[in-house]
Amino acid sequence: MTTTLMDKDAVFSSMSDHPAITALRNWKAEAVVDAKFAFEELTVTIAADDIREACRMLQSAGYDFLEDVTCVDWYPAEPRFHVTYHIWSLGLKQRLRLRVMADSVDPAVDSITVVWPSANFYEREVFDLFGVRFNGHPNLRRIMMPDDWKGHPLRKDYPVEGYR
Repeated sequence: MTTTLMDKDAVFSSMSDHPAITALRNWKAEAVVDAKFAFEELTVTIAADDIREACRMLQSAGYDFLEDVTCVDWYPAEPRFHVTYHIWSLGLKQRLRLRVMADSVDPAVDSITVVWPSANFYEREVFDLFGVRFNGHPNLRRIMMPDDWKGHPLRKDYPVEGYR
């Protein structure tokens, strides 16, 4: 069963027994932009300004393992970039997906390396391949492409054969 809920009250009431929804409601309900429950997993879209604190709060609520940080380019749609965080709770045995949207003009979100230091290389990879900057990152530089590489090769508007 797949359910998409845009009304925050509906999200909180229909998923009130989910630990992440309970924690988010008690912390800062207005930080939740959207939520979707599908295939036994919850995806919560968080306001970009609140991602670091949302991660900190969810970590204290038992979501203690950052599995991955990745990005999707939805060009030409706006907001163009969806930065996605896959988080696991060892105690609850539940996966949680957080998502933050970033515009194409100045794609930037706050770094979560202060919450989960393992985000360091994932954020560098997203920066290198998509061009999304992570504010407050301790060492934001290319990790896969050469330092003099032009552009970000996983953007959908990147030329197939690169810039020549």
